[in-house]
Amino acid sequence: MLNTVPQQFFPEARRLPSWFRQELPDMEKIRRMKNLFHQGRLHTVCESALCPNMGKCWGQGVATFMILGETCTRACRFCAVETGRPISLDEEEPYHVAQAVKELNLRFVVITSVARDDLQDEGAEHFVKTIQAIREISPETKIEILIPDFSNKFDSLKKVVGVKPEVISHNIETVRRLSPLVRPQADYERSLKVLKTLKCLDSSIFIKSGFMVGLGETFEEIIELMKDLVSVGCDILTIGQYLAPTRMKRHLRETRFVAPGEFVEYRLIGLDLGFKHVMSGPLVRSSFLAEEGYRDCIKSLSAGRQVTRHKTHGTSL
Repeated sequence: MLNTVPQQFFPEARRLPSWFRQELPDMEKIRRMKNLFHQGRLHTVCESALCPNMGKCWGQGVATFMILGETCTRACRFCAVETGRPISLDEEEPYHVAQAVKELNLRFVVITSVARDDLQDEGAEHFVKTIQAIREISPETKIEILIPDFSNKFDSLKKVVGVKPEVISHNIETVRRLSPLVRPQADYERSLKVLKTLKCLDSSIFIKSGFMVGLGETFEEIIELMKDLVSVGCDILTIGQYLAPTRMKRHLRETRFVAPGEFVEYRLIGLDLGFKHVMSGPLVRSSFLAEEGYRDCIKSLSAGRQVTRHKTHGTSL
């Protein structure tokens, strides 16, 4: 059965294109997951960011945990997460996240966070503790982390690289020209430097980024953005439609709804440019079907090793 994205995501009625229709989720599984999160005082970016894929992902037993509280120190103009002065850290949070991962028997988990500019390391150590807690009780689980820019602090980036999550993601969000408008407390060049530093610290970790379309960018700017990401070593790319989370003045409005065929074109261009995996579609979000990106990267590495072995064998004859 199909339904449109729930009206709760759009306080003012808007007629959405037909391609936003989705299957209705398994409500029993969603209730079970919600109870588990709330019992552990856990937050998910699915709820806090009003993700339109929440029903689909939760129905499949997949969620993205959001650590470091639910109040962000930044006020990006695309984001629904509450902004303000955060409360003190919950030192038990890493343990509770790890317990939930074990309870849900997750093969692959995504951990993200709000920005915490109030902390000296901006939350890097909390990421480390969360990864270590998951590895201790669920050693087979693959881990992806989606981090803020940590103000490009080298020591903070080094901390999260040091515990070797399988994937480290940091979203650039939009094209260079629109970046100051869309996320005024961040910086386009700083995000590129963060991604480059992560790759330089450990080239074996897959690096990921994502951006939105429908904010007023041009085709040429999108291609420039993809080339910039490839140049700093980005392996995985996600591209999705921007949908204003509310009609409040702080949130930007969509300039257009990008047709599915255009997303297909971006995916093909991205693969031609050198990304190992590109997830591109109207409802794609940073963590949507994240395990697929990791698997494609592993396949790409295996294929590369196979080619190298063949070349070496050929030379030796």
